[in-house]
Amino acid sequence: MSQHPPSDDRPAADASDAPGVIRWERDPDDGSGPGVVTLVLDDPARATNTMNPRFTAAFTAAVDRLEAERDTITGVIVTSGKSTFFAGGDLRRLVEIGPDRAEEVFDGAMAIKRAMRRLETLGRPVVAAMNGSALGGGYEIALACHHRLLLDTPGCRVGLPEVTLGLLPGTGGVVRSVRLLGITGALSTLLLEGRRYSPAHALEQGLVDEVVDDPAELLSRARAWIAAHPDARQPWDAPGHRIPGGAPSDPGPAALLPALPARLTARTGGAPAPAPQAILAAAVEGAAVDIESAQIIESRYFTSLVTGPVATNMIRALFFDRRTVEAGARRPAGVPERPVARAAVLGAGMMGAGIAHVLARAGIEVVLKDLDAGRAARGRDHCAELMDREVERGRLTARERQAVLDRLTPTADPADLAGCDALIEAVVEDPAVKAAALREAVPLLAPDALLCTNTSTLPIADLARSVDRPTDFLGLHFFSPVERMPLVEIVRGADTGDEAVARAFDLVRRLRKTPIVVNDARGFFTSRVIGRFLDEGLRMVGEGVAPASIERACLSAGYPTPVLALLDELTLTLPLAIRRAARAAGAGPTDGPDPAERVLERMVEEFGRTGRAAGAGFHEYDGPGGRRSRLWPGLREHFAPAGTGSATPTGGADPAAGHADLRELRERMLFAESLEAMRALEEGVVECEADATVGSLLGIGFPAWTGGVLRYADGWPTGAAGFLERARELRERHGERFEPPAWLVERVREGRPVGGAPR
Repeated sequence: MSQHPPSDDRPAADASDAPGVIRWERDPDDGSGPGVVTLVLDDPARATNTMNPRFTAAFTAAVDRLEAERDTITGVIVTSGKSTFFAGGDLRRLVEIGPDRAEEVFDGAMAIKRAMRRLETLGRPVVAAMNGSALGGGYEIALACHHRLLLDTPGCRVGLPEVTLGLLPGTGGVVRSVRLLGITGALSTLLLEGRRYSPAHALEQGLVDEVVDDPAELLSRARAWIAAHPDARQPWDAPGHRIPGGAPSDPGPAALLPALPARLTARTGGAPAPAPQAILAAAVEGAAVDIESAQIIESRYFTSLVTGPVATNMIRALFFDRRTVEAGARRPAGVPERPVARAAVLGAGMMGAGIAHVLARAGIEVVLKDLDAGRAARGRDHCAELMDREVERGRLTARERQAVLDRLTPTADPADLAGCDALIEAVVEDPAVKAAALREAVPLLAPDALLCTNTSTLPIADLARSVDRPTDFLGLHFFSPVERMPLVEIVRGADTGDEAVARAFDLVRRLRKTPIVVNDARGFFTSRVIGRFLDEGLRMVGEGVAPASIERACLSAGYPTPVLALLDELTLTLPLAIRRAARAAGAGPTDGPDPAERVLERMVEEFGRTGRAAGAGFHEYDGPGGRRSRLWPGLREHFAPAGTGSATPTGGADPAAGHADLRELRERMLFAESLEAMRALEEGVVECEADATVGSLLGIGFPAWTGGVLRYADGWPTGAAGFLERARELRERHGERFEPPAWLVERVREGRPVGGAPR
């Protein structure tokens, strides 16, 4: 019997404004009695089903009818008329919501939750027959069903990825996942990481009950389960149900839970992370009360996130801006696709081998060439090792692994490059070496082959002199490790033609990576911007700021790797060489090393500490390439301000407190990158805000909570005008590098968003 009698004060649902959003299909009356009702989610106004007011009205009306006709129904199937089950929340609507609409958000969340709760307490078996991906709100609908069937289709995924956009599941996902998997199980499996599970892994984790291979079986299996379980109900509605692992008041969780906030802080480094914090609170608080009260708690936390600036910026950046980029906004129009069939990769080091790996994984034949056959073979072995891990984790079959390796040919013979229709040069970052490799390889390729160089800083115009077809030549900047990093920076040289850019764009998308298109300049966009982050960290060392404070400031700002640790990973000789090359080319200070370069010179030339690969850099390591242990104590001795004998924080220190001002250190690094990105836009190195935003988040680890290097300014507590004022304060305290560019001043004057118009 329904827990909501007709006399309750719920407003009557009106589906008049949502015609056809949910189709009601009932089994034909064959005279045998009550039958199964199938609710087909199929919004005619959208390509995918989304959680919006029209859906809430239609879903509530459908539940009203189910309750009214309960005695003539044996069970309910919830499925979809789309190619996927349900896409989740209507993000375009969510980003338009501000704090003034908090009550509307809360009421909307509670309305759909009440309808779902009525469905799962209908007193009839309810099955989710998911014919494709069920993410976010889609999986929350499935959780409100008694049995979950999933069709194994290409690319199908289930999960609750809301945390990756600064949100939490607001339609009962936190409440039900905790009651299904336990507090720690729900947090680790579904809520805090936002993982998306393939059908096999979803079944393994207990997120679905059955995986079906044949679409024709999906509904028949659902009907069979209904027939076998006429009295089905949710586990949490059964008498005596206990949350797996125990409730917060039980001895086990009571001992464990106090450590969870500290673990979360350690995981986020203290960076602004309202979504993980809200998820943790909603999970624990909701587990201590009944399910109805838990739903209210979840809605309150959901409302606080939806109406806050972090989620708004993250959604605009990581969903809308990324979608704009991947949809081809910067791909030259009118150029037909010409898929690459056989690619040559020059250089079998970690970068070259990684590029060869992703090409072969995408179904492209690859010739991996190095000067030495053994080195080329080791590059192929590296690809095999990467796939061995995937096989162990169930992400790849042994047959698929072998098929990829069969497409990858290691060689030292230039003749093997014959006929390749694309070239990606990935030899060492030395113009002379790159030029020699290109001159040898290009004449052997197909006459119209796409010509690419993987470089992070070297000007494309200079390298283009090594080829006789500069219109086909461009930069293709991959990030390390190639197999994991989702971004590729396409660098258009002065002579690069539209067809080459379009072909490169299509190739990157085929690799399932996100392409941004930038123009040629030393450092391009990403290396130039992250260079300001590295510079600021080095300057702080030179000023005598305590190294531990520098690293702690990075983590608390949300950087995935602290600046000194990142320099060690890069190897200190690389940024030093880049600086000297820039100065030699007249692109940097010409009167000698700047403060950041002097720190690098001392580390490399005076102390012989070149980074992790050597086992000694700003940090100490357990041997060459080993595990990071601690900061090198010599930093306090050798980089202390004159006359102190130990590092005393400056440049933002609070002398009275005797410790570094972490807020000032954080802002120096964040502002340094943000302002440099604005200069790159001003100079035309990058031509659209979306490319700058996506490049900063996916390529160089700018903290996600900010919404990227540009939306960081929009999200400043007092808006972009306040950001401009703070930049001027930093300029007065720390130097001209914080001078706001005219591009920013003009945007603020005109009242235009720095990150671009909301999409």
